[in-house]
Amino acid sequence: MSNAVAETKTTHTPKPKWLRVKLPTGKKYRELRETVDNYKLNTICQSGSCPNMGECWGEGTATFMILGNICTRSCGFCGVKTGRPGAVDWAEPEKVARSIKLMGIKHAVLTSVDRDDLRDMGAIIWAETVNAVRRISPGTTMETLIPDFQGRTKLVDKMLKVAPEVISHNMETVRRLTREVRIQAKYDRSLDVLKYLKDQGQRRVKTGIMLGLGEELDEVYQTIEDIHSAGVDIITIGQYLQPTKKHLPVKRFITPEEFKALENFARSLGGFRHIESSPLVRSSYHAEKHIL
Repeated sequence: MSNAVAETKTTHTPKPKWLRVKLPTGKKYRELRETVDNYKLNTICQSGSCPNMGECWGEGTATFMILGNICTRSCGFCGVKTGRPGAVDWAEPEKVARSIKLMGIKHAVLTSVDRDDLRDMGAIIWAETVNAVRRISPGTTMETLIPDFQGRTKLVDKMLKVAPEVISHNMETVRRLTREVRIQAKYDRSLDVLKYLKDQGQRRVKTGIMLGLGEELDEVYQTIEDIHSAGVDIITIGQYLQPTKKHLPVKRFITPEEFKALENFARSLGGFRHIESSPLVRSSYHAEKHIL
């Protein structure tokens, strides 16, 4: 195998067979879908067309995005709109918590757009949402997939204080490609956030990376080692898929065998609680298992 995880291919290359998924089915999935449709609830699972929606909903897991749907950053991989966000909805924590209660969600993943326009980067709404879920749906466990808060530890502390079961922040890609893929983010700043979370006593710290953006295999190994050195407990590794033609193209589809080799490498380092590495893996894949 070539050392490159990045042979250039056209954006019209058809998806390989291992990226094809069955239509979601199952009683729990149908019940959740009916509730979402009847009450016009919003989940990233649907809006992001996640290939694992049926499996996750079948396990009683769903992902919700807070702080609006317009991001202040313009990452080359992300399908969320970029622009000037609207005013903060201070009733949002209650709305999200009631949606989780109504849907009977056992494990909720909370994520958000970046809100660099706000003095607190949205940290107050983040903390209030966790507290609202605990109050209204006390049986629900949580993962919070947070932004980097520009590396401001006082804002990260607000998440540590409310102590969700898992706090995650995604590295997304290797060091060399960070400026192109994430633009306003910084590789070392994200690593510092992850290390800070662990150093301050967060029990489960999680991150994820995507492949197929033009990274070399040795760069992926180095990124996994960097993540391991930061003390991260849970790592997800999945295939990047282009949201629209305006986004970064897929340079290569990584094979299941290559993903398995990366999983074995991560496992050989020791220390990771959970490793998810396969083409269809997304940040929230098997999230309900990561609290164990």
